[in-house]
Amino acid sequence: MTNAEEIKSTGLKATLPRIKILEVFQQAHQRHLAAEDIFKILLAEGTEIGLATIYRVLLQFEQAGILIRNHFESGKSVFELNEGQHHDHLVCLDCGHVEEFCDAEIESRQRAIAQERGYLLQEHSLALYAHCRRAPCPHRVAFLREGENLGIKNLDPLAP
Repeated sequence: MTNAEEIKSTGLKATLPRIKILEVFQQAHQRHLAAEDIFKILLAEGTEIGLATIYRVLLQFEQAGILIRNHFESGKSVFELNEGQHHDHLVCLDCGHVEEFCDAEIESRQRAIAQERGYLLQEHSLALYAHCRRAPCPHRVAFLREGENLGIKNLDPLAP
């Protein structure tokens, strides 16, 4: 199925901005993208789509079930392709990098806790927030480099 067909199958028109934004999600190395990330990627490839349009398309894609929205501690929404399989997230407090994981034991325990308390679990979201202890953390290094490029100093909470 082409991107245009996929978009049309959700009841949306296959406009150029919608097709381009879907392509960004399909081709990006990073799975969790904010509207600003998409805007930068599109600008870098020479595609000018306004930030307001990107926000509108992201909301439409979320409502259509193409994307899933996550609210991590950064305060901004990030989106990922809805691939139909549940997973949880591990979020780096130093650089914001997000790793996905699935643990059958955690999933089973969450269902059991809900059942013990008289609930039938329908859906849930689990995000673990931690400081990366890998040396060197490639994500933290990239985050610090980007901050330096913007003139921001002292971004590394692990620095002495």
